[in-house]
Amino acid sequence: MNVEDLLKAAPISPLEARILIAHSMQWSRVQLITQSKDSLTATQVEAIQRLVERRLQGEPIAYLTGHREFYGLMFAVTPDVLIPRPETELLVELSIERMSSSARVLDLGTGSGAVAIALAHHRPDAHVVATDVSTKALELARKNALSNQVQVDFLLSNWYEVISEKFTLIVSNPPYIAAGDVHLTQGDLRFEPAEALTDQATGLTAIEKIIHGAPAHLETDGWLLVEHGYDQASAVRELFALATWSDVQSWRDLAGIERVSGARLH
Repeated sequence: MNVEDLLKAAPISPLEARILIAHSMQWSRVQLITQSKDSLTATQVEAIQRLVERRLQGEPIAYLTGHREFYGLMFAVTPDVLIPRPETELLVELSIERMSSSARVLDLGTGSGAVAIALAHHRPDAHVVATDVSTKALELARKNALSNQVQVDFLLSNWYEVISEKFTLIVSNPPYIAAGDVHLTQGDLRFEPAEALTDQATGLTAIEKIIHGAPAHLETDGWLLVEHGYDQASAVRELFALATWSDVQSWRDLAGIERVSGARLH
């Protein structure tokens, strides 16, 4: 059996099958094409078929291959962290726009480190601090920072718990899915860490803590940017409706969904 035969027989999409075959064989995209008619050993075929079967059970491609691209960088991912998603790139773009020279940035709930590392990569002059309550997530984030050759200070912290300094920008992609939401039982979310997806409450608990705690850790005119659910923009803007905040607004992702909300401290 060769690659062409496997692709024809695979009960998953051709794109996913190619990704899994390339990963299993440790082939590049070019090799996948040029060696598609080469015979595979029984051991190679069995290894590929095991990956395909795991995919059929719903396991995310990113967990099967162990990596995911985000904002032009490659990140190692495991079931200990959320899989970086394209819509979160909006949070990075908005952050870069608001990073002054030698900015000091705090990323709360960093997970794989994707947001913090992307910011440090595009603004190497910035001082970036990232926190998470998971030691396993922080271990992976440190590895990702090393592989992407950036400097980020990672701290074990429950939101602002160990933070003492002030920043010019605070960003976060916190758990924002409400407990009992049907999406938690569908697709990739079934395999991702629940504590990174839901606050086990209304979906706004973590966001509220982040917003209310931010003034003590932001410099004047500093920004707080928070990613949230597709239907939460209005509620998040209301949480910002205090005298300490100005320029409260939400921004839409490429799908036209209000995905990030934020405000400036004054």
